[in-house]
Amino acid sequence: MSAVLDTTTMAAGVRVVELSTLSLEVLDDVAVLRMNRPERMNSQTERMFTEYGLAAQALRDSDVRALILTGTGERAFCPGFDLDEIETITRMGVRDFLKFQETAAGGIAAIRHLPFPVIAAIHGPATGGGLALALAADIRLVAPTAKFSAAFIKVGLSMGELGTSYTLPRLIGPGRAAEIGFSGRIVGADEAVRIGLANRMVPTDQLFDEALATARLIATNSPGGVRMSKRAIQRNQEITSYKAALELENRGQALLAQTDDMPEALAAFKEQRPPRFTGR
Repeated sequence: MSAVLDTTTMAAGVRVVELSTLSLEVLDDVAVLRMNRPERMNSQTERMFTEYGLAAQALRDSDVRALILTGTGERAFCPGFDLDEIETITRMGVRDFLKFQETAAGGIAAIRHLPFPVIAAIHGPATGGGLALALAADIRLVAPTAKFSAAFIKVGLSMGELGTSYTLPRLIGPGRAAEIGFSGRIVGADEAVRIGLANRMVPTDQLFDEALATARLIATNSPGGVRMSKRAIQRNQEITSYKAALELENRGQALLAQTDDMPEALAAFKEQRPPRFTGR
């Protein structure tokens, strides 16, 4: 896809946004969002939670086909909130703390609700708010150094934080989620793959390349089909009715059948050539 460059957009039509705790780049039609505080192991701050939302807003209406979410440097994905700033939280009254919570949870939710797939490439700790961020992704690839923990319990809070109590049980089951959440113990890369917390483990030096290859494999498919698939997966986790799930699926398929990409895919299959998807 050709880049669109001017004073307000970057490649793939992504709006330029000023970020100080994150970095955003676009590789053709794949975006890469990095936590960018390597001197603090990419730990989260109030500003970072705000910037999750700003980055998501810049990406939402673009032509990006997938997002890779990762950390800067070799030490960590994201170990949660920066403990050097935690006193600012402890001094907050209830109303101010609720506002902070809504900003933090809203930023991570904005990443989760992006209309295209989000792939987390995780090395080192992904704990507390870093775990919540990893759970906001659709796909999690891990290096052998990856470590997960619902560390909220270690600082006197609960696992009911930043969406974790919703996403983790749906991913690994309520029993496993309860044990991990109540204990705050570390889950290593091998166990994460075994219990379904991560999709697969790859060597550290191949982690980003594998995430990029996965993103580009996804991008070979119909943009509308991929986006509707993500919508169906997410929405059907949020409803309990089988009939409602079928209704959502049926509506999505009916809409996709009216796009240009479906007949193009069928023609390409018959002609034994790669399809030329346009997203229209």
